[in-house]
Amino acid sequence: MSGLLARVPSTPPLLLRRLAIANLVAQIGIGVTGSVVRVTGSGLGCSAWPECEPGSMVPVSHAEIAPLHMWIEFGNRLLGVLVVLAAGATLLGVLFTRPRRRRLTALACAMPLGVVAQAVIGGITVLAGLVWWTVMLHFLASMVLVWFAVLLVGATTEDDGPVTRMLPAAGRGLVLLSTAVLAVLLVAGTLVTAAGPHGGDPDTPRLDIDIPVLAQLHVDALFGYLGLLAGLGFLLHAVGAPPALHRRFRTLIAVVLAQGALGGVQYALGVPELLVSLHVLGAGLVTAAAAWVWAGTAVRPAPPAPAPPANASGSGADRPLAGADRG
Repeated sequence: MSGLLARVPSTPPLLLRRLAIANLVAQIGIGVTGSVVRVTGSGLGCSAWPECEPGSMVPVSHAEIAPLHMWIEFGNRLLGVLVVLAAGATLLGVLFTRPRRRRLTALACAMPLGVVAQAVIGGITVLAGLVWWTVMLHFLASMVLVWFAVLLVGATTEDDGPVTRMLPAAGRGLVLLSTAVLAVLLVAGTLVTAAGPHGGDPDTPRLDIDIPVLAQLHVDALFGYLGLLAGLGFLLHAVGAPPALHRRFRTLIAVVLAQGALGGVQYALGVPELLVSLHVLGAGLVTAAAAWVWAGTAVRPAPPAPAPPANASGSGADRPLAGADRG
């Protein structure tokens, strides 16, 4: 078996990167479709798990649940299959990359494991009747997977060699602190949602805390995060950070400002359904942009060119390997 696997061509770097990007898009997308389930009140469109209804994997018509709610929830579960396929394909691509890279392999393995964990949380959410804290965990787990998916994309063009730090210790500490505040910001956002009108089902109990109080907490966290990002921006200029890191930082600033503006409009208009889903998309994009800045503070060397298959002919198999195109 090992001899057979050795004859399989190594995954091309460009294909590997595209698989990782597809996995990232899937991780963000499933969060958005989950929000559609929530804002349409379709969270219990399938009353069982992993079946849709007891004894049936597909929706079964009955008077208690509207057909539209059934198919919205069932459609979200089908999209979950695409997330599994994207994570699995990325893992296979990484496993067939030669030479094998430890960090890349670890991040790729985290994707299907995270999807399985999400499936378990999703099942608990349904069986618990969409109680607010289970929905909260479901969303936050998605953001964690988005973060690791971004690191995986970056790792496709990196080797396991020594790390070059792009910022001094104070700068790395500031990035770490801003990441912690981002986590607080995301948690505060889920608390606002938990107390708001979109619970996934009209009969789902909501978090019994005044929405204005939670919204103020969310806004305070946003201003704190923006303040830290402003400090980080000055630091990047002061230490002469590389242009690539500046570009990533500017992207993060733009996404955070757009997300903040969208949140304000959403709150002022009484959280209409479309804006709620767009805000969830924005949360995924903010998380991805923040992870991309994080990844840009530590640069690793490019991976070597893949080794030829065991049955490759010609003396080229014995020549030194050249550096691979970073894609």
